[in-house]
Amino acid sequence: MADWREMELGAPEIARLGIDRLNSARIAMLGTLRPDGSPRISPIEPFIVNGRLLVGAMTWSRKAEDLRRDPRYVLHSVVTDPDSGQGELKLHGIVLGADPGLRDAAAGAWWSGRPPGQAIVYSLRIGQALFVGWDIEHGLMTVHRWSPRNGYSHSASAYP
Repeated sequence: MADWREMELGAPEIARLGIDRLNSARIAMLGTLRPDGSPRISPIEPFIVNGRLLVGAMTWSRKAEDLRRDPRYVLHSVVTDPDSGQGELKLHGIVLGADPGLRDAAAGAWWSGRPPGQAIVYSLRIGQALFVGWDIEHGLMTVHRWSPRNGYSHSASAYP
């Protein structure tokens, strides 16, 4: 598993495109696993701080319960219009609790100033990253893939 900074080094194109998507929407969707193994999806506000991708949850939330029990996640950037050509950032991995210094460095985060008993902050470790780019005008889909294990690759194909 890698942090955001390691992905920037191994797949700068995914990191550049991904940060643009995260910054433009300021919301992403985080998938977790419920106790019965079924998926749960929740909106989150991602922050990149000191080379780490952080997300927060209210400590009493189901999302936080899911991640305490099973740290696996999937993150998907928000797409707001089916015909916009907005790219899609997709990350898979596990979460780790963020240390207090990292948590406090996220200026503007909703959890800033809240005690740890009210908000838990996670650092997303990346096992696989994808960025799907859509060139609507030319009918072209480009998929960028990266993992710490397999490195970077990309492919393009016509659609639909």
